[in-house]
Parts: sequence; C-alpha cells; structure tokens
Amino acid sequence: MTIVQSGDSATGQPVTGIVVAGGSSRRLGQDKRRLRLWGADGPTLLEHTLDLLAPLCAERLVVLNDPQAWPDLPAHCIPDSYSDGGALGGIYAGLAAMTHPYALVVAADMPLLRRELPAAMLAYPRTYDALVPRSPRPGAVRNAAGLEPLHAIYSRACCAPLRRMLDQGQRRIADFLASVRMETVAPEVIARYDPAGQAFLNINTPDDLAAARRALAAE
Repeated sequence: MTIVQSGDSATGQPVTGIVVAGGSSRRLGQDKRRLRLWGADGPTLLEHTLDLLAPLCAERLVVLNDPQAWPDLPAHCIPDSYSDGGALGGIYAGLAAMTHPYALVVAADMPLLRRELPAAMLAYPRTYDALVPRSPRPGAVRNAAGLEPLHAIYSRACCAPLRRMLDQGQRRIADFLASVRMETVAPEVIARYDPAGQAFLNINTPDDLAAARRALAAE
C-alpha cells in the first residue's frame, strides 16, 4: 500500500486533517497535549499528531479553546462552537471550518497513531458520510458499537445532522452516526496496518500514560 503524499488522498481529492484537542485532561492531572513522549527535545503530543497528518492532508485544523497558548502550531486553530459539545462539538467545529469535502478527524491524545491505517482509509471510495473503524478492542471504547469516531473520515454532509443534535442538547456519537451514511472498517482490516492493536490507545488517566510509554519504549 502506497502512502498518500502531497495532501491528496489515493482518490486524487485533497482532504482536511482535523485534530480534536479540546479535552480538559482532568483525570490525567496535566495537559496531555503537551506531553513529550519522545524525549525532552521531541515534539509535544499535539505537534506529533499534526506531523503525522502532514503528508495525508492538504490543510490541518486544530479544535481547541486556548489558541494563544499555541502560537507556533503549523495549523489553523478553531474554537469549539459548543462549549459543552464534547467530542461531537469538536468534530462539528472542525467540519464547519474545513475547505475540502472530506476530513480525516483524529483525537490529540493518541500517541500510537500510524500513518498507514488512515492512508488506507483515505483510499476507500467516497460512498459514505462517515467512515469509522470498528475497534478490535471494543471494551476499550465508550460506545456499545465499538466504534472509533475520533479516528475517522467525515464528509461535509455531516455538518447539518451534527448541528441539529448539538442544538437539541444531544451528545451521543452513536446516535449521530446512526443518522448519516456510515461505513465501517472491520477489525481484520485494521489488523493489516496495526497488528499490535495499539493505534487507538488514547491517554485519559495515569495508567493510560504508563501504557503508552511502555508501548513506545518497546518499538
């Protein structure tokens, strides 16, 4: 599989990269976006995520509410449109600001992301509004369907249903995905690009951080 270069997907159509980075990090006790898991001179976790998206995406957006704290980010910073919108609000803010018809959306706290899996997803025919991986570890996902909505591709057509849900105070990602044309990436497909099953590990707690450090040290 050839990794897409120069901001174009394998379909030849440019895509936007969106990093949702608005979490409060309360359970971790420190700003996870600023973790330097690759050494004191290495990038922050947020910078690392943006670097990973660079060859795949023609533009990069970051959804966060403290842009003044990140003056040197190589991306355009977008504020949350809904202060209490959670992950749904972050996805909506990014999609509403993008200039391309489709966006690759990832969370800012996934240090084991690998470029090969999103590149393969970008090569899928665009017959969907949302293309979402089905986790090989469904118990680690906070939705009954075992979906990974913050490692997914969304079209601009998702904006209207997202806005309706947010205006109604609904925050369940599973309900939103049920309202659009969704296709999933099966666990056996994911395993081709992430055989260790670690790509979706996100950092919410000190235990998560320790697990990420062990995985990176083992590479």
